[in-house]
Amino acid sequence: MSERKVLNKYFPPDFDPAKIPRRKMALDAQHKVRLMAPFSMRCDTCGDYVYKGKKFNARKERVEGENYLGIQIFRFYIRCPKCAAEITFKTDPQNSDYTCEHGAQRNFEPWREETDVNELKKAEKEKEEENNPMKALENRTVASKVEMDILDALDEIRTRNAATERVDVEDVLGRLQDRQRKQVERILQKQDEEDEAIARAIFQTSDDGLAVRRLVDDEGAGATGGFVPPVDALDGIVKVDVKASVAEWGNAASSSGKKRTGGVEGLIVVSKKAKAGSSVKPEAEGKGKEKAAPKPPQAAVGISLLAAYGSDSDEE
Repeated sequence: MSERKVLNKYFPPDFDPAKIPRRKMALDAQHKVRLMAPFSMRCDTCGDYVYKGKKFNARKERVEGENYLGIQIFRFYIRCPKCAAEITFKTDPQNSDYTCEHGAQRNFEPWREETDVNELKKAEKEKEEENNPMKALENRTVASKVEMDILDALDEIRTRNAATERVDVEDVLGRLQDRQRKQVERILQKQDEEDEAIARAIFQTSDDGLAVRRLVDDEGAGATGGFVPPVDALDGIVKVDVKASVAEWGNAASSSGKKRTGGVEGLIVVSKKAKAGSSVKPEAEGKGKEKAAPKPPQAAVGISLLAAYGSDSDEE
């Protein structure tokens, strides 16, 4: 049974390939190939657009009499997908591109225009340098300066990347904690400053060192809509000299003619025990002595009322 794929063919012993005549083929023969559109184009016949990358069954042939530096140029034939009109384009080895030849127009591509402008500028620059050596020297100096700047920027980027690579997780967490701690300290300091400002606004110190509480005007507070703090019974006392009040009370007590200790004993009356045959009650004697003891003058201020009291509490 013969082999199905016929991988090995029989060659007779007297086989000579040189005796086999070569098949004659036309030089301008066309070959069928499968290709994709190398650029987007618009058909001249029907106006349909053929986008880049669309696949076609094309015919390829050599362009006679055209080459670039020994590189053969080829022409391709395709048909419009809508109207079946023939479209031809050929290779362009000089620009590493393709050139639309017949049947369609190539769509505008902005990057191609920029490339063409750059190439024209480069050609003009080379031509100018050939005729002017000083201009060539200046261009080389500028190019070397630009290259040095690029190298410096690259070195800086490498240094920054190296510093970033050395940072570990603990350093990052420590920096975050420091930032949060500074933020909390800033908030606490701001609150302390606000509290001090409120305290200075409420309590003021006079020239003689006495603390004075500022009274808030009801009309002003109502007009401004601010907060009015509660008022105590002693808020009406603006200034109190405690030392002067105590000295005045002591002088008045010493003028009564009785022996006092620290100016306080004159206010206390000790009742003696009544004798067996006496009909006078100790309470009556206490009342008589109480009437005989002069009372110290009351101070004109409200705090002195706290110290100037009688012996009525003893009777009770």
